[in-house]
Amino acid sequence: MDEAELIALAGPRPALPPAGRLRGKVCLVTGATSGIGRATALRMAGEGARAVVLGGRRQALGEAVAAEIAALSAEPLFLAGDVTREADAAALVAATLGRFGRLDCAFNNAGFQERRAPVAAQSDATYAQVFDANVRSLCHALRHQVPALLAGGGGAMVVNTSVSGLRNPNPGLALYAASKAAAIALMRAAAMENAPQGLRINAVAPGRVVTEMMLASGIADMRQVAAGLPLRRMGHPEEVAAAVCWLLSAEASFVVGHVLCTDGGFLAG
Repeated sequence: MDEAELIALAGPRPALPPAGRLRGKVCLVTGATSGIGRATALRMAGEGARAVVLGGRRQALGEAVAAEIAALSAEPLFLAGDVTREADAAALVAATLGRFGRLDCAFNNAGFQERRAPVAAQSDATYAQVFDANVRSLCHALRHQVPALLAGGGGAMVVNTSVSGLRNPNPGLALYAASKAAAIALMRAAAMENAPQGLRINAVAPGRVVTEMMLASGIADMRQVAAGLPLRRMGHPEEVAAAVCWLLSAEASFVVGHVLCTDGGFLAG
């Protein structure tokens, strides 16, 4: 199945008009060059963000997203880097503060999913790659983004996890599921530590969303997967992006340590 066929399984993109939820905010997105990260960066700009800082490993794609951000009247800043390396995670925050003087919102989206295989067949190298991308990078984010957010009076952070971290629906992806469960636990602990200082930390847990990762997941029959969801379709990255921006906004001012399942009803079924 190619990308166009996968997107068709999500049906028409719903109308999701922005409402100025992030007006004037300085926002940061990791894993911003494609999929949910790109959609969220664009949604932030559409919601009135003053600036959107983009982190990602692919220079050309990052520059293309930055150009789209600029076209939406927000100021973009793209930094190529790998947030599994602490120096790169720190540099992303330092560049944000150096250019804009503050950080108001952060979406930690960077992640990796292994090739499907029984857990006993997965190597140490694969384990390291999955947990570095999904857990270590989050530790780096918390270490460097939290002080910057608190310095501005609190703000908000959202972590991209997965329904797999709540219930593993994918035989052969045990490392991914375990790493996302760890990310949820980290998010909740950080949320409780920082809520008294006015910093809200939450998570989204996407289900079957049309992204590069889903295309590479090794699922044999995507049509059967889509038909098995309560909505009878897969999700668009833009639908997850809208949920992220709501969690980052003042409209979610009493939501802390929550995992918002953007999954088309998968976990309810």
